[in-house]
Amino acid sequence: MLREQGLKEIEQTRIIAIVRGVKEEHISSVAEALYRGGITVMEVTLNTPGALRMIEELQSTFTDRMYIGAGTVLDLDDAKKAVQAGAAFLVTPNMDEEVIRWAKSEDIPIFPGAMTPTEIVKAWKAGATAVKVFPCASLGIAYIKELMGPLDHIPMMAVGGVTEENIKQFLHIGCYGLGIGGSLINLKEIEAGRFEWITEKASRLLAASN
Repeated sequence: MLREQGLKEIEQTRIIAIVRGVKEEHISSVAEALYRGGITVMEVTLNTPGALRMIEELQSTFTDRMYIGAGTVLDLDDAKKAVQAGAAFLVTPNMDEEVIRWAKSEDIPIFPGAMTPTEIVKAWKAGATAVKVFPCASLGIAYIKELMGPLDHIPMMAVGGVTEENIKQFLHIGCYGLGIGGSLINLKEIEAGRFEWITEKASRLLAASN
């Protein structure tokens, strides 16, 4: 999926599925399950064994249907390898200005992780597409809401702790997007071959967000 179409998908669905720890033989089934549930944006974290091969496979299989990126990008070397494998966007847990500037120079959307106001502003000035506020499971909705007071010009993504019960609250305060991992990509259900569980969960999350 091309850059503009992919970013439009994020703006429409607001959800990025975070795929971590999924086995290679299951990745296509997981992507298909997400797609059937209405989620068309996913990141494969680079600390997942075989992540680069998975990204390459997904780009080949879901070219026009899904927006596939790489997560847990820790440095410039990670970023370059991910893009070479076909990652259409990059997500980092940390604020590395070198990675952000490189991604911007290559016209690749990047969502760097940041926690403090200083980190968020630095990430934005370096060229972030939007800034990932992490870890939201610990910081909570109130923290992001306070950040958005003085920093309302910076699009922010909430990652961690997003559920069916609070997804609407995150969106109501103005989050650009939401990263959802283990509560959506349930490894136990995947190992059991119950991919329809992911489809149903994705559908419920989207319904709860409207």
